[in-house]
Amino acid sequence: MARVEPVELTEDGLLLRPWRAADADAVHRACQDPDIQRWTTVPRPYLPEHARAYVTEVSAGDWRAGSRAPFAVCDAVTGELLASCGLVSLDQTTDSGEIGYWVAPWARGRGVAARATRAVARWAFDALRLRRLIWQAEIGNHASRLAALRAGFRVEGELRLAHPSPGGRREGWIGSLFPEDLPAPGAPGPAGPDTLDARRAAVFGRPQPTLFATVGARELRLRPIEERDLDAITETCRDPRTIEWTTVPAPYERAHAEGFKRDVADASWARGTGAYFTVADGDDRYVASVDLRIAAADPVRGMVGFMTAPHARGRGYMPAATAALAAWGFTTLGLARVEWRAFVGNTASRRAAEKAGFTLEGTARDFLPTRAGGRADAWVASLLPGDLTGATSASAGGEA
Repeated sequence: MARVEPVELTEDGLLLRPWRAADADAVHRACQDPDIQRWTTVPRPYLPEHARAYVTEVSAGDWRAGSRAPFAVCDAVTGELLASCGLVSLDQTTDSGEIGYWVAPWARGRGVAARATRAVARWAFDALRLRRLIWQAEIGNHASRLAALRAGFRVEGELRLAHPSPGGRREGWIGSLFPEDLPAPGAPGPAGPDTLDARRAAVFGRPQPTLFATVGARELRLRPIEERDLDAITETCRDPRTIEWTTVPAPYERAHAEGFKRDVADASWARGTGAYFTVADGDDRYVASVDLRIAAADPVRGMVGFMTAPHARGRGYMPAATAALAAWGFTTLGLARVEWRAFVGNTASRRAAEKAGFTLEGTARDFLPTRAGGRADAWVASLLPGDLTGATSASAGGEA
């Protein structure tokens, strides 16, 4: 591997240079940002002395040791500090490096992270003769993931992070970049503004919204599952009809509901693979659960699932909630098809799906796993965007 010497890079409207003492105030101001504190390992609280030490001692020491290559990212014309980007580790054994970045809040929405990452990657491949770059981020950091995709990284899986952000998730995404993957300077590259990746990042990078559905004059709220819902979820999952037609654990304990919220519902939103909602009545009490999952093999196909509390059955809640969730999936997530599946014989679920606008397509043999470990036939129905016209009255709206 070539020796790591401090350099200045100019590419695509950016100047990347070693840090200077004069950058301390801007770094301190940027690192007050909640997103930088949430997704990175900067000290909390971030004090002026932290910024001064970084731009003078720490970054210079990294260059001298050849262990890292930290750059201040500036506007090439004005010199304004926009971001931090660089190699946060170098492995001479494998000719690999890991890239890391943050963008100041005043510079977001301009593609700075992706442009800076491309510049650093080009230098690392050409000058340092690296063979591969790695990107890692905590699951849920959709802005970082989108920037990595736009820089040409291929997100290849998950791993547990050695240094998660304080209070964050240990699970992380990992991706790699090879020289042939790197877009040319100024090229649009993958995951552009009009792509599904960008659209989903904007959705799942924010808190899960609240949606609304109407049943006659009554309004239902579809909101994220909260701690106060867990007792009602537990009781619903203990109901004989729920046990008969689903694969929830039996006996069902409150610990199952806690694990479901943490490991399924919250984790799905963080990964961008699905959305799980509590359906609440006018008094904000739990009446049902409904979810929309994105198919792993087909990013524009979704699948719905639902269950209703015993006291709320027969009131038309589930068709309205399901139609509202599907409408949100079509308009916000860009889905082209939503599917419903249920064990053959579950006529209550089938009626709710058909009232929501779903069309029964047939019976799939041995399609669904059973609680006993076997397989069972399933009814399969689908909903397309145009099918919602004339379906049960439902409206989808969001609030952060």
